[in-house]
Parts: sequence; C-alpha cells; structure tokens
Amino acid sequence: MAGIRFNHKPFSGIAASRSPRPRSRRPFSSSTARRSYDDTVQNLLIGKHTRVIYQGFTGRVATGNAKDSLAYGTNIVGGVTPGKEGEHLGLPLLPDLRKAKEQLKPDATAVFVAAPQCGKAIEEAIEAEIPLIVSVAEHIPLHDIMRVTSILKTQSKSRLVGANAPGIIAPIGFCRIGFQPLPTFAPGHVGIVAKSGTLSYEAVASVTRSGLGQSLVIGMGGDIIAGTNMVDGLKVFEQDPETEGIIIVGEVGGRAEEDAAEWIKDYRKRVSKPKPIAALVGGIHAPERRIMGHAGAWAARGERLAAEKYKILQDAGATMVDHPENFGGVMKTLLAQSGRDVDRIKQHAQSQQKRSYHTMHRRSNTTHSRRAASPVVRPTVYKQQRRGLLLGTDQAPGVLEPYINNIEGLSLSSQQAPQDAFYVGLTVDRTERSPCIATAPTADPAQRAQRMRRFPYDWRQGPSQELIQSAIAHMQLDAAPPAAHAHIAGLMEALAKMYRAKEAVTISGSVSIDKNGNLQLHQPSLLMQLDDAAYRSSKRQEDIHSLRRRENEVSEELEAEKDGIVFVKLQDPSANIGTLVNGAGLAMNTVDALRLHGGKATNFLDTGGKATSETVKKSFELILRDSRVKVIFVNIFGGLTDGGMIADGILLAFKEVDMKGVPVVVRIRGTNEAKGQKIIAESGLSLEAFDGFADAAKRVVEIANSR
Repeated sequence: MAGIRFNHKPFSGIAASRSPRPRSRRPFSSSTARRSYDDTVQNLLIGKHTRVIYQGFTGRVATGNAKDSLAYGTNIVGGVTPGKEGEHLGLPLLPDLRKAKEQLKPDATAVFVAAPQCGKAIEEAIEAEIPLIVSVAEHIPLHDIMRVTSILKTQSKSRLVGANAPGIIAPIGFCRIGFQPLPTFAPGHVGIVAKSGTLSYEAVASVTRSGLGQSLVIGMGGDIIAGTNMVDGLKVFEQDPETEGIIIVGEVGGRAEEDAAEWIKDYRKRVSKPKPIAALVGGIHAPERRIMGHAGAWAARGERLAAEKYKILQDAGATMVDHPENFGGVMKTLLAQSGRDVDRIKQHAQSQQKRSYHTMHRRSNTTHSRRAASPVVRPTVYKQQRRGLLLGTDQAPGVLEPYINNIEGLSLSSQQAPQDAFYVGLTVDRTERSPCIATAPTADPAQRAQRMRRFPYDWRQGPSQELIQSAIAHMQLDAAPPAAHAHIAGLMEALAKMYRAKEAVTISGSVSIDKNGNLQLHQPSLLMQLDDAAYRSSKRQEDIHSLRRRENEVSEELEAEKDGIVFVKLQDPSANIGTLVNGAGLAMNTVDALRLHGGKATNFLDTGGKATSETVKKSFELILRDSRVKVIFVNIFGGLTDGGMIADGILLAFKEVDMKGVPVVVRIRGTNEAKGQKIIAESGLSLEAFDGFADAAKRVVEIANSR
C-alpha cells in the first residue's frame, strides 16, 4: 500500500492540508432536485483554503481572537465593523458585508457580535451569501434564532454553526473559527461533533493524548435551536477522507441524539466498512424539568431523557463512553477492530503536528487575549445565566386571556382535566429548527409523550389552516361536534399569536369538550415557559418577566445567579459530594460519572465557562451551605483560561473561605495543567491534585464514605 488509505483514497499533501478542491469531488447528495439548506453541509469542510472574515472585527474580543487564530494558521483575510474602513491587524477593514463580499471573497465569517445585534448580523451574512457563518454569542433570543433559521431554509448558499457555540476548527488544516482552546487540539483523523464546549475540549484532549488528533471539530452549541446539528456533522464526517473515526458528544434536551442514532443505523446498513463511532450523553442524572446551564439542556414534553438517548445511540451501533477522557483509548480500539491501521494513522497525525500550535512561539499577550474572550461571548449585562421563565398556573391566565377571550365556545376552567381530555400546545421542534403545534389524543401524562406529534411551521408565516387541521386530526376528535373543531382551530391560532408576541418557548394545556359541545381549557394544566434571553439581552418582554417569583426559588440558586454561576441543588438526601465545575456539559457529566464510582453529588455547579478567584470563592461558599457535603470535588478543564491561574484562584479562594474542615479534591486538565496540578499539590492546604478523572473520583468517594 503506497501511503495510508482513508475512505479507500490515499492521503496526499493536498488532502492533508484541506487545500481547495473542486466541490464535485465532495458529493453530499446524488439528487438532481432543487438545492436546499441541507445541501450546505459541504460548507463545513474548512481548511487552509478557507478565507475567513470577522464581523465586529475591531472589538477587543474579536481582535484578541483573530491574533490567536492568525498565529495558529487560519487564513483570515479581513473583517467588518460598521462605519469603519481602513486596516486592522494589517488586514483590510470594511464598513459593511457587501463590500467585504466583493473585495475579500470570504468563505466564512466569524460573528463576534453581542447577542442583541447578533440575529441581524447573521441575517446580513445570509443576504451576502457567505458560505459559512459561525456565531459564538450566548443569550441570543430564541425567536431571533427562529427568524434566522426560517430564512436559512429558503436558501442554499449559507450554513450556520451556532449560536452559543465554541465554533468549528479543522486542526488538520490549521483553520479555527471560534474560541476553542488551541493548545488542546492536534492535527489528526478523528471528527467530533458536540453540544457542550467543555465536554468537547475534554474529548479533544483525550484524542490528542492518544496520538490520533482531530480532523474536524464542530461545536453545534447548547441553545434550543442549532444551525448545524449532529446529523449534519455525521454527513460531513462520512464524506471526509481525512476523518477515520467519529465522536458524538450529546446531552439532555432535544432530539439531536435520536436523529443521529437513526442516521447511524442507516449508515451501518449501506456502508460495508463504516467508520467507528463513539458517543457520550451528559445529564443522565439531571433532575427532570430543570435547565442545566445551557439554554437547550432540558427535556420538553414528548422528548426522551438522557438515559434513554444513551440506550438509543448504543442500540444504533455507537460505542458509549461514560467520561470524555476515555474517548482516545476507546477510539484506538475501535479503529483497530474496524481493520484500520492505528499505527499508520498515528504516524500520519504526528507528521502533521510538526506545525502544531504547541510548538509555535507564544506571544506574551496570548493568555490575556484569550481570557478577554469571555466577556463578549457572555457579556456582563447578560451575566445572569438562568434561562427560561416558568409562570405559575395562577399567573398564566392573565397573560393568555387577551388572546383567547374572543374565541366563541371556549372557556377557561378551574377544574382539573377529565380523563378524556386532549393535549394541545405550541413549542419548539428542534430538529426542524422551527416552532410547532404539538397535539396528542390524550392528556394523560403516562401516555401523552408516546402519542404526541409535532406539526412544525415557518416562524415568519405562522401555521397554515391545513397544518392546523392536521394537528386537530391527530387529536382524534371523531365524536366531537363540528363546532368543537372550530373552537380548537381558533385556540391554536390564538396560541400561535401569543407564542410569537410573548417570545415563548412552550405554551400548552389540556382541553376537553363539555356536554354542550363547547371547548374547555383547564387552568391547572397550563404550562407557560418563556425565553428570558429576550429580556436579559434586549429588555424585551419586561412586563412578562416582572412576574418572576423569586421568593419561591432556592436561595442558593438565586444568589449564584447574581455572580454568573449556574447552581442547581440536587435533592437526594444521601448525596454528600459538592461539585464545582466550569462548563455546563462538564458539570452534568461530573454528576453522572461520580455515580459510576459510587458517589452522589449534592449539586450541579457551572462557574460560567471560566474559573476566577471570585467565582471559585463564591462557589465554595454556596456549596458549603449544604450540611450534606462531606467533600468538595473541583473538576476544571482549563480551556480559555490557564491551569496555573485556575490553581492560584483556587488557593486564594480556599484561604478566604471558612472551609469548615471539608477536604477538597482538585482535578485540573487542559492548558498548563501540569503547572496547576503542581501548585495544588505543593500548597500545604487540605487539597489533593489529580490528572485523571477516575483516580480523582475514586478518591472523592473514598473521602466521602469515610466521614
């Protein structure tokens, strides 16, 4: 064999660097039908050839990020800042995207624009037909994104990654569009698609340590709707000759993992030598109906929980992993079992790593510019990270009544729904990236999820009469009088208007038909969840969000919110391990993985993506208020922040907080991990430092059980 053969095609210098190649060599569909948004997945194949621009180019965060990406090797050709023209970082600076498209001919744009303006910035990029749009900002209002995705579906030129995503990076082509921690990545031949940023970094670190490296890593993001999902990533990895193994990182919320499982089953049937696939699903032990850090990390009615999605992926043929640090070893085994030459794969990956970011000269301000990246992605004005306002059943009628008062034959009942009631609601279809009507022929919670069906519609146009009639037909109202059908149609129209006007996430309830053939909507069944990003980022819907009842919420969770910390108190009375983690996905997986080692966490805690002395100090204080806590487990991946700085912050916080004699086990991984571990080990404090999760978890459980 002359060289390594991937996808039955030999490597070449051109392939390994992802230099420009005719698109005809990358067929994603053999169909001659009209092109659609689905066909834009090919735009994800970035590399040395990719011409990248920045929107918001002269901003402090974009500037620091661009410097790092240029040093990495990304082909940045300029950027846009409205009203400015000239040069920035020695590159062309233009006042609008139209001029940038004409003069710079970009293949991709990095949208470093704050949440209130981000939706409009993405729309401008679509209008300019930029092939790849990468949006990193958190807290973009849900309905802004639904408007964006409704536009995306009408065209076949532009592909969106994000929002609320670390971005996309091709280590084998030294092309980074996003804010990924560069020292963690290495060129190679494993493709990764992930919801969680921190879990993806852990997976990347494991694959790098294994010597396999990464071909392409896609952060789909943790929002309710993602411009690029897992199936999109899988389609790219299947066709990419540089990708030999595939990793999926999922979590609680949505159907992306189920859709991926269906794709995997089909893929394994039609391909004689499929690429091996390993997967993880975070949030298996997350409490139901709670948002776990990410805006999209919650299971809606009719959606499967994380444990169910784990089993579905496993049954489809994915090899399941319980902690991301195991991906490297698992992938080497899977590649060997599939008949691929692991040693040759590693040798080729290592030959590409000669230009790795690890070996580049590091500028003195690199760490500073990375640390500066966080405020634009999570600006101070959006510091509170609670996502979603849930109105009480006594509050919902006051918001709903103006929309339903004029519907003849409809009344709001204070009675519980009878056994023969039906379910109707408006919610998000995450797969279709749109709002939808959801109906079921029963309102019984034990049967509703299995019998529910979604009817997606375009956000801009609203539901058609034909779609409404289809949703009503699914309710199986065969015995109902014709007038009741009209009443329900009117209710659906009203709910759709309210859904958009109030920027809701979910509005639902149970309806029944009384003895006179009239429709009743049962107040005790009402669920009204509203997206608070519109309020936090743009001060929209202030009247609705003034209804929030903080007096009914957990005091520690409210206090954490003020400091940008996401804290969820877990209710198991036998739990005794406090957890402090940076990153929502990693925090969920920490709770899950501790269970595998015989431990139970008292809390979920996400410091907000970066650990500082202040956030760590506050986190310790919150954790120690729980009398159940016998030991604290600090599990931090140093991605955008330096491991040494994290360790210093932990020491400072540790000295300033009354630890009440509670021991602390610290696991630091990622950037400068060795330095951080050494600082902890030599601190002289009641701290123990570990590199591997399994060793740290075993020690935590041992301490917890001995106290």
